[in-house]
Amino acid sequence: MTTGVERLFDELGHFKRFQACLYFAAIFQAISCGIHYLASVFLVETPKFLCDTPNITDVLYRNHSSTSLADIWTHYKPGDGPVVVRTAGGDQWELSPCLKALRLDAINFQYKFFGNKTVETCDGFVYDHSEVEQSIVTDWDLVCEKEWLAKLSQPTFMLGVLIGALVFGDVADRIGRRPILMATSLCQFIFGVAVAFTGNYYLFVIIRFLLAMVSSGYLVVVFVYVTEFTGIKVRTWTSMHVHAAFAVGVMVVALVGYLVRVWWIYQIILTLSTSPFLLYCWKFPETPFYLMAKGRYKEAQELLDTMAYFNGLPPTLKVSELMDECDGALLKDNKQSAGKAMEVEKRLSILDMFGSLKMAGRSITCWAIWFIGSLGYYVFSLGSVNLGGNQYINLFLAGAVEVPSYLIGCFAMDRVGRKKTCAPALLLGGVACMLIIVVPQV
Repeated sequence: MTTGVERLFDELGHFKRFQACLYFAAIFQAISCGIHYLASVFLVETPKFLCDTPNITDVLYRNHSSTSLADIWTHYKPGDGPVVVRTAGGDQWELSPCLKALRLDAINFQYKFFGNKTVETCDGFVYDHSEVEQSIVTDWDLVCEKEWLAKLSQPTFMLGVLIGALVFGDVADRIGRRPILMATSLCQFIFGVAVAFTGNYYLFVIIRFLLAMVSSGYLVVVFVYVTEFTGIKVRTWTSMHVHAAFAVGVMVVALVGYLVRVWWIYQIILTLSTSPFLLYCWKFPETPFYLMAKGRYKEAQELLDTMAYFNGLPPTLKVSELMDECDGALLKDNKQSAGKAMEVEKRLSILDMFGSLKMAGRSITCWAIWFIGSLGYYVFSLGSVNLGGNQYINLFLAGAVEVPSYLIGCFAMDRVGRKKTCAPALLLGGVACMLIIVVPQV
């Protein structure tokens, strides 16, 4: 039989009714993390565009003619020649995405022109709204010399993810998992809705940065939260499938992106999709591991009794039975226990991960694996919309394929271990990346 706090799972169940309800309630909000991480693929989508010029009466593009630019978009291919237009005043313009040229002394309205032209930069843009009705790119003209601003929005978001993971992970160890889950969930809702009402690009980036911080904070802490409420027999499955909820969020992004083509409405719907979590998250208890570590034994005992009640078991398990021999002695003297707990807390920091060569090597290896895995994951997930074909189906499949991969990973780790599962997966991922290079571009 296991000893210490882990013993409570032998007594009260590794994944019974109480833990199951708490688990699925907690990971429901993890869906929103997947939503906000990948939402940018449609928020910053750039449709076909051209320089704008007023009072267009006739349009030519190669062998196609019309009286409106809207009829040309299906035939227009960027980089395959300009669109020629004639205005009500008789001027003829050659329109390109970032430049326009006024034909001088043009007589006949035809696609080919060999005379002199005056080239100008664009003072406005016209967009193809057949696929993207409205995005931040079309609202704020983030094209041409401003294109880098649109591309900067996702790196800024990921910087927020990094900072949020560092900040909220540490704070959760200090004040508890429950307060962080509640605070980050509420902030996700507030910032998620606020993004839709930003009036300019810079405010949009700032709010999205804050949204990234709280989303990352929730994802990091909920992973710890569910592992501290489930027993060792199911811990591999429960921890891994936190990320399955993230994958569901990716699929939600694809579905909502297909149905809603106006970016601010799309953002609001994505945020509201997990808002019911706010109605019950305040009922979450603190984890038994945290309560025991902080010497909050009375609260820990109340939690054990509640778990036993919900799991249909008699509330006979006592906190004192979960203490190690040395901790049991400390329990008799609460002041001494609190003092030693504080002493231990002061000694521990991130530097302890590098306290010895062996520990430093393992820490660096784990960080490298996470870096490589995250790099590959986000490159392929964010880039899935550019693979060709239907971008919404591509993103949906990118999320859907994760679910069976987690099942396979769990089965493998339970049978052959973590190391023998991770190494072949990394090798297979590297081979897949190499094969992509030699696939011919269509």
